[in-house]
Amino acid sequence: MKAQLAESPIVNGYKLTTKVHDHVSAIDRQAWVACFPDELEGHAYLLAVEESGLDGFRWRYVTVEEDGTILAAMPAFLCDYGLETTLPRGNVHGLIERIRRIMPGFLKLKLACLGSPCTENGIIGIHPEVPVFRHREIIEKLLSSFEAAAMAQGATLLALKDLPLPLDPALAHVLEQRKYVETGGMATAWRQIDFETVDDYLATLSAGTRKDMRRKLRAGSSVRVERVVDLGAYEQRFMELYRQTRERSEWQFEDLTPAYFTGILRLMPDNAFCTVYLVDDEPLAFNLLLHDGHQLVDKFFCMDADRGRPYNLYYLSWFENIRYCLEKGIGRYQSGQAYYRNKVKLGSELTQNTMVFRHTNAILHAALKRIAPLLAGDDGKETAP
Repeated sequence: MKAQLAESPIVNGYKLTTKVHDHVSAIDRQAWVACFPDELEGHAYLLAVEESGLDGFRWRYVTVEEDGTILAAMPAFLCDYGLETTLPRGNVHGLIERIRRIMPGFLKLKLACLGSPCTENGIIGIHPEVPVFRHREIIEKLLSSFEAAAMAQGATLLALKDLPLPLDPALAHVLEQRKYVETGGMATAWRQIDFETVDDYLATLSAGTRKDMRRKLRAGSSVRVERVVDLGAYEQRFMELYRQTRERSEWQFEDLTPAYFTGILRLMPDNAFCTVYLVDDEPLAFNLLLHDGHQLVDKFFCMDADRGRPYNLYYLSWFENIRYCLEKGIGRYQSGQAYYRNKVKLGSELTQNTMVFRHTNAILHAALKRIAPLLAGDDGKETAP
């Protein structure tokens, strides 16, 4: 596929066509990247996700083309979706799990969703040379193709996840016309690196936080920090800590595999690394990060809670990531979704995201619309200053 448009940025006289691919490898990498020029979680990342063997997911990739050129693209997935997924773990989860022992399909719907369960945001990638006045037409074409393919696969709940707010006007119009309902999504935390030293950064925090951070960092003075691009002998320990961290989490999302982590490091050698935190040569924490010279994205922090807590490894990793940004001239540190209180305390801003959905059955759609606010993810607003 051609990554460049024709001589004029407005391509006229050709019919828009769509394709729904089963594998991202079927799409030319440069053509995909051209639609997502600023996205770290691009073609290579999606390939790592696809090859990781995540249980219960089927992957799709929707493209809109004109005269052999990809004008727009977006990943998608199909799965059996539990309506309680975005709620914190608690009594509701326990009750639902007990009911499912008798009724396995209880509160589960056949979901087809544009976006990815493993990316930070859901973005429709539109080639930057496509004029804005054509965006609505292209988005309509992409969404129509996605919906038709999804329903052919038996999906009844159609959705787009983690759309950054405010919505693009063209996208908002198309979603409204198609009767999609907006429900709250989990916010994304990020920190602008608009200072030159760690001391300058500390000066931006409150006096109490500044004092607390200095005390916490002193406790981590015996921790050795290592950056690796291949887990190697650390892989088993990494997965042990990932499992422990996932079990402790109040949020239960997809269960990632060793192939997910090793695949990212293998397929993104210039854009991914893992920071290892060791005490007496024993790994107590790992941090998987993505970077591109402009932003550093914290994907996963996994820690031995009992042995790692005395060293304040979460805060140690935060400052290690700030230092990395300063070393490399990176202007944005993105620390992801959930657990917003500490991130806001450390100076992060929150970008709100939303999820939109519609059910193919009008009666069920009306019912889901009514209960949607109860199923919304944590938007972080309660912790924002």
